[in-house]
Amino acid sequence: MLDTSARLLRLLSLLQAHREWPGQDLADRLGVTPRTVRRDVERLRELGYPVHASPGTGGGYRLGAGAQLPPLLLDDDEAVAVAVGLRTAAGQGIEGIGETSVRALAKLEQVLPHRLQRRVSALNAFTVPMLRGAGLSAVDPAVLTELAHACRDSMRLRFDYRDHTGAVTSRAVEPHRLVCTERRWYLVAWDPAREDWRTFRADRITPRPPHGPRCVPRTPPDEDLARYVSRGVSTRAYVTQAVLRLLVPVEQAAERISPSAGVLERESERTCLLRTGAVSFDAMAFHVMMLGFDFEVLQPAELTHSIAALRDRLTRALERSPAPAETGPGHPTGGAPQM
Repeated sequence: MLDTSARLLRLLSLLQAHREWPGQDLADRLGVTPRTVRRDVERLRELGYPVHASPGTGGGYRLGAGAQLPPLLLDDDEAVAVAVGLRTAAGQGIEGIGETSVRALAKLEQVLPHRLQRRVSALNAFTVPMLRGAGLSAVDPAVLTELAHACRDSMRLRFDYRDHTGAVTSRAVEPHRLVCTERRWYLVAWDPAREDWRTFRADRITPRPPHGPRCVPRTPPDEDLARYVSRGVSTRAYVTQAVLRLLVPVEQAAERISPSAGVLERESERTCLLRTGAVSFDAMAFHVMMLGFDFEVLQPAELTHSIAALRDRLTRALERSPAPAETGPGHPTGGAPQM
């Protein structure tokens, strides 16, 4: 059995992980009696943590926002600064920390007193970032935290979704995880109406609470959800799909090919495979040529026909155009500057 201090920390961690815990479930997790859980809850309240209890057989405990900030070793100004910083990181899609920022923000906002929540909202509402990544899809951090809460609590999520054509549909899904790329956020969820997994762009989601009821978490469609989303947005979303062998190491290819543009697989020390999609084979041929790597088409054959047509078009353009001027060392139009 854990000693009292360790048990209190474990109890606090459990309360932060879920919206509400039945008393018996907490007792089972901690290896104590429900009476001990009630005493430990009182100790947390004495320390300033706002633990609320619901009466009845279906009741339980949840951690809420109180009149004072619980002892997080942060004063009010520090707590506001942390929350604003986390919202900024989440909204900017900063590689490597965006998803962590959303999880941390969800925990912090759950216990922030209302007066501090208003300060955070005001700062975010009236602050305009000067620099944003080119093409970055802005997502309201409040939407991200709402989606994160639904994923954490296994709550059926209701929202309006706007597709790439602008059409809006109402959805009710079982959310699983949020996945962040360098430019966008995606929600991976089970769609009961379509009886399949779906990927939704977070910037196209407008939540429509109330959410619920709770649902039993399902086995995800892939152990590597980042790979699953990458394959979906770069390949499965397109009718035209291809597999290419790039004659460069996968690390070099990854410097130019983002997860939203294709899925890379290591083949050898000097080659890698690229699975990607496009709106047409002509668009695919142009896209592949712009990568700047030597490559081989593995499938489909139709792509080689489009590449051959592009080659012929470029050849005809060269035949009609003036010969390029000679350049190089010692020539007035190229090489080292003439002294």
